[in-house]
Amino acid sequence: RSLHDLSSRNTMPFIEVNCAAIPAELIESELFGHEKGAFTSAVKDKKGKFELAHGGTLFLDEIAEINGHDQAKLLTAIQKGTFVSKDSGESKKINCRLITSTNKDLKELVRLGAFREDLYYLLVGMPIIIPSLKDRRADILLLAAKFKKSFCRKNEMDVLRIDKAAQEKLLHYNWPGNVRELKAIVELACTMADEEYINEEDIRFEETSP
Repeated sequence: RSLHDLSSRNTMPFIEVNCAAIPAELIESELFGHEKGAFTSAVKDKKGKFELAHGGTLFLDEIAEINGHDQAKLLTAIQKGTFVSKDSGESKKINCRLITSTNKDLKELVRLGAFREDLYYLLVGMPIIIPSLKDRRADILLLAAKFKKSFCRKNEMDVLRIDKAAQEKLLHYNWPGNVRELKAIVELACTMADEEYINEEDIRFEETSP
């Protein structure tokens, strides 16, 4: 989101697509639009995300979840710089910054034949690798403070403080669930805290298998 907000495109749309949350048979229509009545009784045609993101940024989250058929469709559109809008039948020019993300190793998926090599090299651009939370421990307390402040304000609570022992407990945990786990732990701690401080006993980890 920061790449968009700090760019010359920041006054234009930021469109996000979670590829893992869309059924495989609907990915193409989500990206390129569909005609009225194609899937529902909706009166209006539906514009695709590429068209909605015109001039701005299109963020394809969980890109590794797209199947081979739709990988080919995406490859063709990016290579040509155009796509056929399903709602109008017109050929439209792609004009957006394309950002993709995944928590999987795309190089390994290419090796296994699960992700197209040509699409991989088309998308790879400038990779930004975000390490696991356990490998960037300097971020733990910063993120904990952010989640704590947000949760307290949302729930109309006085903003709590995290005492030293609780901070040490957060810093020395291995965080198998990464940032989402940290957020859940901190929010639970805010709920469990009796006074103005979150203490060590309020930090409760779920025991999971390594």
